[in-house]
This record gives sequence, structure tokens and C-alpha cells, in this order.
Amino acid sequence: MTRPDRRRATLRKTQRTLRRCALVVAFLLAADATAFDEALYATLLSRHTRSVDDVAGTRVDYAGLAQSADWKRLVAGLEGVDRAALGQANRKLAFWINAYNVLAIDLVVRHYPVESIRDIGGFLTPVWKVEAGRIGGRPFTLHEIEHEILRPMGDPRIHAALVCASTSCPSLRRSPYTAGQISTQLDEATRQFLADRRKGLAVDPKRRRVRLSRIFDWFEDDFAAQGGPLGFAARYAPRDERPWLAPPAAGLRVEYFAYDWALNDLGNR
Repeated sequence: MTRPDRRRATLRKTQRTLRRCALVVAFLLAADATAFDEALYATLLSRHTRSVDDVAGTRVDYAGLAQSADWKRLVAGLEGVDRAALGQANRKLAFWINAYNVLAIDLVVRHYPVESIRDIGGFLTPVWKVEAGRIGGRPFTLHEIEHEILRPMGDPRIHAALVCASTSCPSLRRSPYTAGQISTQLDEATRQFLADRRKGLAVDPKRRRVRLSRIFDWFEDDFAAQGGPLGFAARYAPRDERPWLAPPAAGLRVEYFAYDWALNDLGNR
């Protein structure tokens, strides 16, 4: 090989190396742009939430979060997320559930103290339609995240994972939802919610009565593909209650728990 040939070969090799490096850098930048800081969120949940034996299930230290620079950093980090690059469905599902729960908490943090998240909104603009925070360069409301992003994804188990800072909501999971574990985590959340006889599900065979969370009434259409609220509940209820709920479940009277909108505040214990 002549000297010019060696120079050309070296140049081609260098160009290939540079292209590979550019691809790696682009990949890392894209990953960083779409990343939600799950590790920081996990730390904050561990530090500022408590499992309790009352109906709230998990209570949140809103006062502590209001003083936390790490909490402000977590919420601010949502601004830089590249929504278009979230990728696969599991990643989107986990991200938007986490985003909803973080922004619901942050609404309370920014207006604390309040007795209920509903105190934040007004008659013409309920809290669900108040700007909750910025994600990927634009503002979002809780209504948008729930009704325009998550519900159209078609997984009714989200209703056991979304927590609007209230006592009768499903208990807040004390660790983040993740793309790799999202289905298992949603199964766990749904079973936990329906195992709570105070706000999720209570079957009374003697009276032929079943009581459900009001969530099953508000979002009844989301459970249609699962055989309706009772068909869905039959899949995730405690084992000894499933036979009463499974089709045809004839003669069961369905009632709904009163919904307690009191804040799931650690200070309310």
C-alpha cells in the first residue's frame, strides 16, 4: 500500500470512528432529554411519605416538601423532558403516571396549607384545569394528563395508580412507576386498592351488596372491555370475594363509598 493509500485508509477509519462517537453522544443526549429522575423521586418519596393504617394508606409530608430544594429540582426537571422521544408504551405509561402524581403533590405544596386539593381551584376553573406544571416546554393540567393522555392508552389499572392528594384516592405508591415493571406495579396497585374495604371494595354476601370506590362510577366506560366495574374487580379482588363478583353476579346491588376529599397530609393524622 502506497503512502497516499495509507493516508486515505487512515482518514476513512477516523471518519468512521467520529461517526460512531457522534451517534453515541446523540444517544446519550436523547436519553438525558427524555429522562425523569426516578432515583431522586424515590428518595423524596422515602423521605417525605409514610405508610399509615388509616384510610389514606399513605400520607404525604407536604410541609417538608415545601421546604425541599430537591423537590423543586425534581419538578423543574420535568420542563426538560422530550415528550416526543419517550418511546415505547410502557415508558410513556410509567412517565405520565409519575408526572400526574408529582404535579398533584406539587399543586398542594405550592398552595400549602389547604384542607383539600379542591380548595386550589375555583368555581369556573376547578383545580383539575389549573396549570399544574410544565413538561417538555409547555404547561399541562391534571385534566389533560388523565383524560387526554393516560385514559386513551386504554389501561383501566391507571385508576389505582393516579393519586389526587385525597384520602379516598388509591394510596400513593412509595416508589416510582418504571417502564420495566409497570404492568406488575399496576397489578399490585389495583389489588391493594380493591383489598381496602374502607374505600376500594367491600362485598356483603348476606345483603347481596357490593360497595365500590366512586372511581368505578365516574370512569365506568373505562372498564367496559373488562366486563364493567364488577368484571374488572373480579380479576383483582381478594380471592375469597372473587366468586361473588364474577359473571353473572346476578342480584348484586352496587353502591359506592362516599368520597373523602380531605388532604392525605401527614399533618392530618
